[in-house]
Amino acid sequence: ASHRAGCRNAKHAAQWEATLKTHAAPIMSLPVQAVDTSLVLKALEPLWTEKPETASRLRGRVESILDYAKVRGYRDGENPARWRGHLAKLLPARSKVREVEHHAALPYAALPSFLASLRAQEGIAARALEFLILTAARTGEAIGARWNEIDLLDKTWTIPAARMKAHREHRVPLSPRALAILGEMQAARHGADDNAFVFVGGKPGTALSNMAFLMLLRRMGRGELTAHGFRASFKTWASERTSFQNEIVEAALAHVIGGKVEQAYRRGDLFEKRRRLMEAWAVYCAAPKAGKVVAFGR
Repeated sequence: ASHRAGCRNAKHAAQWEATLKTHAAPIMSLPVQAVDTSLVLKALEPLWTEKPETASRLRGRVESILDYAKVRGYRDGENPARWRGHLAKLLPARSKVREVEHHAALPYAALPSFLASLRAQEGIAARALEFLILTAARTGEAIGARWNEIDLLDKTWTIPAARMKAHREHRVPLSPRALAILGEMQAARHGADDNAFVFVGGKPGTALSNMAFLMLLRRMGRGELTAHGFRASFKTWASERTSFQNEIVEAALAHVIGGKVEQAYRRGDLFEKRRRLMEAWAVYCAAPKAGKVVAFGR
């Protein structure tokens, strides 16, 4: 309860409690001072190899609660849920239990032909997916876009901090094709509500479903792909086929650049350089075949 205000949303707070109630019920019924390493292992071991991600989250949450209890004077001694120097000696590392599964990504050389097929698809989901690819955005950022975030005159999409993974406002330069997609959506708008979603869902006033892109890719016979994987396609293309500096590419992906000291001194967001990058990306995506190396934008 003391940390609920720091949760990103109500769903995250509910998941925090649900994980504990589902997988740590025996521990939760005991006083905090009675929880020891054997009890923590009893909760973790059934999950550690079958559901390593869930097990890791559970361990972290138990550790946080026991740390809280110690600070409040409810228990003493070492934290039995601590990983480094403790459970790390008793359980295999997550990376050893299961290989990390990256989001399936389309090789960048296949992007132009894929986008040609995508443009032949009808419906809002197809336009939204193309917009996502052209802006290198995440799924939630794209389907949650609202008209009050779009500046058509300045050719900029400003995503508020509350909708960003890093909780920092992110400006996205819009290429001509991205603007054309927005023009299509604007022509189909009902009303002039600036807070309305750009890519409207099946019910009035709602956004596209999180499943919209998955279902679209399946209809196209490309069910092995994920919408998030197109960010990897963009990153690989920029690294291998252009001379744009890595920090510009990382900024386009809304990744935090550098450590805390560097971030404190970095006041700009490389926006004009990113505009040239995104325009080059749009040109590449529209080409019938993979083009030559783009050597500008340093």
